[in-house]
Amino acid sequence: MPDIDRSKRTEQPTPKRKREAWAKGQVAKSRELGTVSILLASLIAFHFFGARFIHHLAELVRWLIRSSGELTIIQDSNLLSLLFQIEVRLLYLLGPIILLMSVFALGANFGQVGFLFTTQPLKPDFSRLDPIRGFSALFSLRSLVELIKSLLKLGVLGYIAYVTMRQELPTVLLLTTMPLGGIFSSICSVSFRILLRSTIALLIMAALDYLYQRYEWNKSLMMTKEEVKEELRQAEGDPKVRAQIRKTQQRIARQRMMARVPQADVVITNPQHLAVALRYEAQEMAAPTVIAKGAGFIAEKIKQIAREHDIPLVEDKPLAQLLYKTVDIGQTIPPHLYQAVAEILAYVYRLKPEKYKK
Repeated sequence: MPDIDRSKRTEQPTPKRKREAWAKGQVAKSRELGTVSILLASLIAFHFFGARFIHHLAELVRWLIRSSGELTIIQDSNLLSLLFQIEVRLLYLLGPIILLMSVFALGANFGQVGFLFTTQPLKPDFSRLDPIRGFSALFSLRSLVELIKSLLKLGVLGYIAYVTMRQELPTVLLLTTMPLGGIFSSICSVSFRILLRSTIALLIMAALDYLYQRYEWNKSLMMTKEEVKEELRQAEGDPKVRAQIRKTQQRIARQRMMARVPQADVVITNPQHLAVALRYEAQEMAAPTVIAKGAGFIAEKIKQIAREHDIPLVEDKPLAQLLYKTVDIGQTIPPHLYQAVAEILAYVYRLKPEKYKK
C-alpha cells in the first residue's frame, strides 16, 4: 500500500478493499480473545471434569508406583511398554480438556476472521528489518496502547486476586487446622474463584480490544477520494460487475412492472406462454398503453396478479404475440392494432360495466 498522507484518507474502505485485505491476511483480530477463550475452556473443563481429572490422576500415580517396582530396566521392551501405557493414560486423562480448549480457540479465531488460509504473511518482508522503522514503532501510538492494555490487565488481575484473598482470609487462616484433603479442597476453591473472576474480567477486556482492533483495521484501510474513483472505474469495466448491475436493474424494473399490473384494464394471453397487460384512460392517454408484459414465469406471475385483482384475462394468441414483440413497456399500441384492442376493451367494459366507467 503506497504511503499516503493519512489526512487525505477521508473515505471509508469499500467492500472490495476489505476483501483484498482479508485475502492477504490483514484482518481485525484480537490475540486477547484467543487467549481468554482457552482460559475459559480450561475453567469449564475443570468445573465439569475436575472430579474425574483428580480421580484418574490419583489412579495414574498409584499405577506408576506399582509399576515402578515391577519394571526391569534392562529389558527395553518393558520400558517402551510402560511409556506407551503412560501416554495412553495421559491422553485419556487430558484428552477432553485439550479437545475443549482447541474447540474454543478455533471458535474464537473463526468468529473474528472466518475461514481464512493464506500464505501472504509468511512471505519475506525486508522492510521489517529497517532499524529506523523498527525504532519508530517502539514509540508509536500502537505501542503506547499495548503498554496501557498490559498495565490495565496487570492492575485488574492484581485487584481481583487481592479482593478475593481478602474475602477468603478467614478460610485461609483456618488451613493449618484442616486435614490434608480439606486444605487441598480449600486451595482449589479459592484458586477457582480467582481464575473465574479473572476470566470474566479478561473476557470483557478482550471484547473491548476486539472492537478497538476493528476500529484500527478499518482506519488502516481508509481511502482517498482518488482511490475510490479509480476503484469505481475498474469495477465498471469488470464484465462480472456489469452483469450484476444489469441483473439488479432488470430485477428492479420487473418489480416496478409487477406493481403496475393491478392498474391494468385487461391482460391479453396467448394463452400459456405470453401475457400483456393493457391500460387505457381516455382523458389521459392517446391510445391503450402496455404497462406490463412477460413470457414464461413472468407471464404466469402477471396472470396470477390479474386474477387476484379481478382483472379479465382474454385469450388472443396473434394479438398477444404482436403486442409482446412490437410494443415496449410504457408505449402506446401502434395504430394498426387499434381495432383489435378496441374490440377487446369493449368486451371487457360490457362484461363489468360497474368496474369500468370510462
